[in-house]
Amino acid sequence: MGQHRTNNFPNIEYVFLDRDGVVNRSFHPGGYIRYWEQFHLLPGAGDAIVRLNRSGRKVVLVTNQSGIARGLCTEPELQALHAQLQEHLKALGGHLDGIYYCPHDDGQCACRKPQTGVLEQAFLDFPGAQADNSVMIGDSLCDVEAGSRMGMLTVFVADPELPPKSDAARAAALANVSAASLLDFVQRYLGEE
Repeated sequence: MGQHRTNNFPNIEYVFLDRDGVVNRSFHPGGYIRYWEQFHLLPGAGDAIVRLNRSGRKVVLVTNQSGIARGLCTEPELQALHAQLQEHLKALGGHLDGIYYCPHDDGQCACRKPQTGVLEQAFLDFPGAQADNSVMIGDSLCDVEAGSRMGMLTVFVADPELPPKSDAARAAALANVSAASLLDFVQRYLGEE
């Protein structure tokens, strides 16, 4: 049976992605992800980003990275990791149009999801982005809440390689839809084959 365009999200021009658990495995045996060698794309994630790029949509990463505040990672390490992610995507024929991160720990700022600061900054930098043409895709309640607070459509995905997060049921209930992965969402709801 072939893929067909579902058009549940017909006006989406901007796709905002959480990083850990959506683009890459959210955990590695050594703890916090600091280096490219610890960074493993989830199956289909690179392909999904390439498909979104080819469709003309903007793809923007918005991620909480409290490891910086906790001394587990430095900003230069994080920036180097993201530069290597861009190089990897480029080799696949894709790219991220923007990368935004919150380096703070809980309660220290207004940018850490579920607060909306990282999304607000992205909306400023991409003036065409509006609540009605954007979607937030995440693997936790804080991602879905941040997108909902901005008035965006929201998608909940869960890393199939890990046990469900404690807030998974609440996140799935709050999200507009759930998907098995980023690629599943792109194929089923955006019709990008």
